[in-house]
Amino acid sequence: MRIFLIFLLCFLTACGEGEEQKPPPEEKPKRILKQASFKDLPAWGQDDFEGFVEAFEKSCGRFAKKPAELEISLIDGAGTYGDLQKICLDLRAEPEDLKVFFEDHFTPYQVYDRDNPIGLFTGYYEASLRGSWERQEPYIIPLHARPDDLVMVNLGEFREELKGQRIAGRVKGGNLKPYESRADIVAGNWPHEDKVLLWVDDPVDAFFVQIQGSGLVEMDDGSVQRIGYAGQNGHPYYAIGRELIKRGALTKDNVSMQSIRQWLADNPAQADEIMNTNASYVFFRALDQSGPIGAEGVVLTPERSLAVDRTMIPYGFPLWVNIKAPIEGMEDLQRMMVAQDTGGAIRGPVRGDVFWGHGSHAEEMAGKMKSEGQYWVLLPKKKPHDN
Repeated sequence: MRIFLIFLLCFLTACGEGEEQKPPPEEKPKRILKQASFKDLPAWGQDDFEGFVEAFEKSCGRFAKKPAELEISLIDGAGTYGDLQKICLDLRAEPEDLKVFFEDHFTPYQVYDRDNPIGLFTGYYEASLRGSWERQEPYIIPLHARPDDLVMVNLGEFREELKGQRIAGRVKGGNLKPYESRADIVAGNWPHEDKVLLWVDDPVDAFFVQIQGSGLVEMDDGSVQRIGYAGQNGHPYYAIGRELIKRGALTKDNVSMQSIRQWLADNPAQADEIMNTNASYVFFRALDQSGPIGAEGVVLTPERSLAVDRTMIPYGFPLWVNIKAPIEGMEDLQRMMVAQDTGGAIRGPVRGDVFWGHGSHAEEMAGKMKSEGQYWVLLPKKKPHDN
């Protein structure tokens, strides 16, 4: 174990003498919370809370499993899980006025990245695919199950300052070595080519379901199988839209999931090369739940679950969002959401990814969403006896 820990630290920092000095890292984002009042929240009182209570109840189920005296991590002074458990019990009593309920139980805090409350909000959805349990034409693209030798390491369990950082790999000779890249895996240059969950008929669909993290597969036997995230190869996520902009194929103004898909369809000879610039590869498992499962471990709720930077915002907390509409003519998103997921590209204090659900509307919203927005995290209100 000691050797393993030394390897982890060397994986992240320079371990040898005489190494070339690296330039100082860029200044990291700094989360600042500023207390607000509910009247500061744009359109507060106009949300009908439809779907929100269902989403928050799922997080309440996770809160209930925590020791009541346990302090909530990530945010100083956020209270204990016992505070959240009491709020959840009060919510189950079905209050007549949810607006008043939240005003009585929570205090909003606006989230800033240093002095900036505005950040980027994108969207994701549950992908649709066509597949088969057996390899047969046209189902020749594998979606792999998680290999038995994949080791995923949460570095925050070893050192507090590494909280939120993860690596993955394979143990060889007592050392953790990097796992194969996406290019290696799709080419079959790895030891587990036989570890296939199911087969699909489109390599681009297979690529995008890995970005989304979940999907519904219409099987050739007439059944429908939901699949979800089971692991990742440890390589950092790289947006291929950025690569297409760098090469001049797309611009910042027209890049979207739809335009990326169209470019890949129009340039099949270059599609694999472009997709392989993202070395990250996601493994899947079969699910029998009513929806995809987020990183919090609960089923996501369309338009109410938000993916956040898990080092900045605790899972399960209610958030009031004020986000520009992804499509012109559509109303802005001004509503309550719950922090229930994360993602490889979701980094920073004011950064979010809206889960839109399943189907053509969800795909369109998610694919076009590159919106400015802001949000407030709602923390349990301190009662007089808390001081």
